[in-house]
Amino acid sequence: MSAAHKASGAVRGVARAAGSAVLTLALIPLSGCLFTTRKLPAPKAPAVTQTVPASDLVHQLNQRWGGLKSLYAKVDIQASTMKAKDGVEKDYTSFPGIIMMRKPEMLRVYGRYPIIGTPMFNMASDGKTFTLYVNPPKNIAYQGPATLTHKSANITENMRPGFFLDALLVRGLSDDDEYMMTADTDTVEDAKRKHLLLIPEYILSVMQRKSGSQELKPVRVIHFHRDDLLPYEQELYDEQGNLETEVTYGGYVDFGGSKYPGTVTIKRPLEEFQIVMTVEKVTENLDLKDDQFQIEIPAGVKVQTLQ
Repeated sequence: MSAAHKASGAVRGVARAAGSAVLTLALIPLSGCLFTTRKLPAPKAPAVTQTVPASDLVHQLNQRWGGLKSLYAKVDIQASTMKAKDGVEKDYTSFPGIIMMRKPEMLRVYGRYPIIGTPMFNMASDGKTFTLYVNPPKNIAYQGPATLTHKSANITENMRPGFFLDALLVRGLSDDDEYMMTADTDTVEDAKRKHLLLIPEYILSVMQRKSGSQELKPVRVIHFHRDDLLPYEQELYDEQGNLETEVTYGGYVDFGGSKYPGTVTIKRPLEEFQIVMTVEKVTENLDLKDDQFQIEIPAGVKVQTLQ
């Protein structure tokens, strides 16, 4: 046999082997040899998932906000500061506090030292200006606009009443607000019960149109659970479109016929601090007087004017 004939036979042999290998690879998936199967936990869906149009959510917010005239809450407050660049977080000891709100913009917040119960701080606002008096040992008072316009390295100076008011309740929409709704489903792990939960939600985005432009600017985004249609998270944006405040509402509780979150967590990412309020008591629509939103600064206390 010639060398050329032998070479031709070898090529044909290689081709047959290659063809057989291709056929084998094609058949392997059918025989189940190249994969394994494992059982994953099946996510559990809520017993009820409601379906409503966006207008129903807006109506619910407007009705809730419209029916509220005032609010008195007894809370436990725990504050934390975070320095992301340094990788440091500082948690402060929790303390009891009282929050009073009267529409449209009146606010009073005061806290007491834990255990001994003496006054720690006192803040009051009429919606335009505010006063914050920090009791001894600091014994200093701050006064300035109710809304923060110039951020300070001193976190105390950034504690303005504006974001408290925005966080206490989800406000209704104004006439110049535009909105859109999307639906989503989160899968979260219940570590205690060791199973997965499906959390269907509606996301209501509230925007306003910039003057003389087609551009919309974000105002806030509200997340609703679809089992009870109650808001559980709210994100609020500043004029530049930065996420300014993130609020999480946890575990709604019935306080005398009104449902209110058992916890309110306020995060201020730009200033890197967080406030967690555990709600112990809520009373709505009390007849709160003007003098309940005023602070008398003791003589001799240094007053610092803020911008």
